[in-house]
Amino acid sequence: MTTPAAPSGPRASFGERFIAAVIDSIVVGLATGLLGRIGLFGSLVGLVVSYGYYVYLEGSPSGQTVGKRAMSIRVVGMQTGYTIGYAGAFIRVIGKIVSAIPCLLGFLWMLWDPEKQTWHDKFADAVVVPVSAYPVAAWPG
Repeated sequence: MTTPAAPSGPRASFGERFIAAVIDSIVVGLATGLLGRIGLFGSLVGLVVSYGYYVYLEGSPSGQTVGKRAMSIRVVGMQTGYTIGYAGAFIRVIGKIVSAIPCLLGFLWMLWDPEKQTWHDKFADAVVVPVSAYPVAAWPG
């Protein structure tokens, strides 16, 4: 039995990513909750705002949402080490839906993946890394 190869570079831990996700869920939850009080239209706007939050911030040059910034981690392209851009961030957001469908298996995948990638990371060809290894020039960029 062989052990999996080490990641090709430093990666954010599961705990760091989890705490960042909790922080982002609170931020997005507050915004969508307030918009949801308006009714169906507000709920639809809330859905757009929540997807827009992740696409805009993770696709920006910093690759950081509020939660990722608080945890000093960021999303970068697997091959480039730079921003995944807005198209990559959109693919990653849609991939989160796929990651959640089979009992969150896609989110847990990083626990045994050699590159510490979730399914949505793989879809967008991205990795989540510590800012100490991949510095951010400005936030959100």
